[in-house]
Amino acid sequence: MDDQTEVLRFLESAEAHGPGITVRRVETHAAFVFLAGANAYKVKRAVRFPFLDFSTLDLRQKACLNEIAVNRANAPDLYLGVVPITRHAGRLAIGGDGEVVEWAVHLRRFDETQTLDRIATAGPLGKSLLTRLAERILEAHARAPVTTEPAAVDTFLIQASDTLRAISEGAAIFPREAAFHFQTEMETRLAALRPLLLARCATGEVRRCHGDLHLRNIALIAGEPVLFDAIEFDDTIATCDVLYDLGFLLMDLCHRGLAGDANRLLNRYVWGAAEPAVLVEGLRALPVFMALRAAVRTKVALDLAGLSSGHAAVQDEARDEARAYLDLASTLISPAPARLLVAVGGLSGTGKSTLAESLCPDLAPRPGAIHLRTDVERKRMLGCTLSNRLPPAAYGSDITERVYAQVRDLSARTLSAGFSAVVDAVHASPEERTAIEDVARTAGAQFLGLWLEGAPEVLRQRVAERRADASDATVEVVDRQLGYEIGPLGWHRLDATQPVAETCARALQLISDLMTGKGAM
Repeated sequence: MDDQTEVLRFLESAEAHGPGITVRRVETHAAFVFLAGANAYKVKRAVRFPFLDFSTLDLRQKACLNEIAVNRANAPDLYLGVVPITRHAGRLAIGGDGEVVEWAVHLRRFDETQTLDRIATAGPLGKSLLTRLAERILEAHARAPVTTEPAAVDTFLIQASDTLRAISEGAAIFPREAAFHFQTEMETRLAALRPLLLARCATGEVRRCHGDLHLRNIALIAGEPVLFDAIEFDDTIATCDVLYDLGFLLMDLCHRGLAGDANRLLNRYVWGAAEPAVLVEGLRALPVFMALRAAVRTKVALDLAGLSSGHAAVQDEARDEARAYLDLASTLISPAPARLLVAVGGLSGTGKSTLAESLCPDLAPRPGAIHLRTDVERKRMLGCTLSNRLPPAAYGSDITERVYAQVRDLSARTLSAGFSAVVDAVHASPEERTAIEDVARTAGAQFLGLWLEGAPEVLRQRVAERRADASDATVEVVDRQLGYEIGPLGWHRLDATQPVAETCARALQLISDLMTGKGAM
């Protein structure tokens, strides 16, 4: 293996970057990064793993060039080019005409405290950032090259099998029975999913994705999330189902105790999807995708522990991380409780969307229930962004019937995929309420209907103060709705004027009672 000691020492020195420049060196299992002033230089580590080979100078140059190619679309202002590290007259230099002894990716340095893994240490990322992040991921997936070759699915399954086998071979640090059970269960689940994965591949859901989409590879630059450091060393690893790509980030959020953020990100991705029916049908694979991503991190931690021989503290930390990821992976594929369809109804301003969003993260399987909104589906159906206001004609009875039918269809598909759904719609008429109940009945799922109500002046005030929401409701709409004949109402009534936390706690108790047989709807 090439000895990089001299080059690394040089890149860490003032000689490489100029006087007065402070250099900080960051290491990963596959690279060395040197942060120097306004610049960053990334050198591939001379290593060979089963999944990558940077053992020769030519291979490292190829990887550097590919890193630029696969990242410029997502981060055009970040990736500046590939530069040689050269030797001339016994001295090393960045660039120059001497003998090339190493290659580096040259990046524009950003504030490294603004990667999302660092930001997440302070707590949840927040709705605004998660919405913009979902938009960036959707954009990246939309422009990613598509493959419809079935071989891509079989390659993915082979890679998954290799990962699972590597974990079992590292079972000295895991309870042997647990590691074997995880491998067996995952292989069984992956084999059962193969027809679905092939069908999704045939419809264009397998693409040349980022491939390593976790929080550390996303940074806030000028206030916007930027995806960087996509997999450059093997296109076959990065060519995967878009939900597998997204699943890495969802798993990472769950690993960090941010399950609520994972659920919000997933739902905003669903809201922005061009083909929501295809997406929700693919949810059947998501728990396995997330578990496999956790397994990949388990394997990386094991590799890092082996790489750090002689450093007991680093080895111990890597082993602890491997155990934590394997525990998460096992949890992600544990049997989920019965599927549930929760319908949240009520007039505009009662807080349906707020309650629905609050309930979703708590409904298994991870990362929680799918939040379906008539406000979102209406704008998707009419080709309008969520922030743009629709004309009154868009709320005519014909369109409204189509919107409710679309929400019911997506609810049925969500339940069929093994996920719970929370439907957020006025449901003013008995016919609309009966229709959504029938969806759960047909799917063999549990159903809970919640009806939010409050004083008219409260509803008017909330609607008047609403900002940046998919709903177009106005005070005039509220006044018109107050005249509706709601008819017989068998759903649980909740006081919408209570604090959100109290309303949510009451709803969760009703869900618990239903799922444990203490209550019925």
